[in-house]
Amino acid sequence: MSAQINNIRPEFDREIVDIVDYVMNYEISSKVAYDTAHYCLLDTLGCGLEALEYPACKKLLGPIVPGTVVPNGVRVPGTQFQLDPVQAAFNIGAMIRWLDFNDTWLAAEWGHPSDNLGGILATADWLSRNAVASGKAPAASRWKTPLTASVSTTFC
Repeated sequence: MSAQINNIRPEFDREIVDIVDYVMNYEISSKVAYDTAHYCLLDTLGCGLEALEYPACKKLLGPIVPGTVVPNGVRVPGTQFQLDPVQAAFNIGAMIRWLDFNDTWLAAEWGHPSDNLGGILATADWLSRNAVASGKAPAASRWKTPLTASVSTTFC
C-alpha cells in the first residue's frame, strides 16, 4: 500500500518573484552602473588570474573526478579546465576570492560585487557554448550579458 503523492507545488514567495522579475526585466540605463561593472569585471579577472600563482589555490581547481572533460563545458580562465557549470562556478569563484584583494563596494549594502561573478561567468559561458554547439546564436544575444547580470545583482 502506498501513500498518495501530491505533485502540486505551492506558489513561489512574492519576494522571490519580485527578485526574478527585477533581475530579468529591469532595464538598466545608467552608464555609470555599466562602467562600474566593467571595472569590477576587469579587477575580478585580474585577481583570479593572479591567484593562479599560488599552489594552494590551484589545488582547489579542476574537475571533481581528475581528467574529466565536459563537452561544451565552461572554460575556467587561465587553466585548461572545461567543467560542468557548478564546478566551474566554484573554480572561478575560488580564484576570484583567493587573494581577497578585489573590489569593495561601499554602499548601503557593501561587500564584494565580484562574489556574484563566478556563477554569472560560468552560467554565461555554459549557455553560450551549448547554444553555439546546437547551431544557435550565442546565449549573450538571448540572455542578459554578464555585465548586465552583474549590475542587476549588485549595483542597482
